[in-house]
Amino acid sequence: MGAEMMNIFYNSPHYVIVAYPLQQGLELVDKIDSRSLFVLGPLARELRKAIVEVPADDRSQESIDALLDEYCAGAARPIIRH
Repeated sequence: MGAEMMNIFYNSPHYVIVAYPLQQGLELVDKIDSRSLFVLGPLARELRKAIVEVPADDRSQESIDALLDEYCAGAARPIIRH
């Protein structure tokens, strides 16, 4: 087995999105609120498309983070440290 391929798709002080191409998945990590969300297949494609389609004149770290806040609301799970 080869090493798992992953790529940083987005990174800001608030969020990081890690793409897992082999699984067609995205992992969203909310650095501030210590929560994460993993989406696969159609949901991952939908999220990627939503980020890419943010209008150029509104494309900023704040606008993308706001989109991610909405996307994670109620769905992201707390990150538990042991």
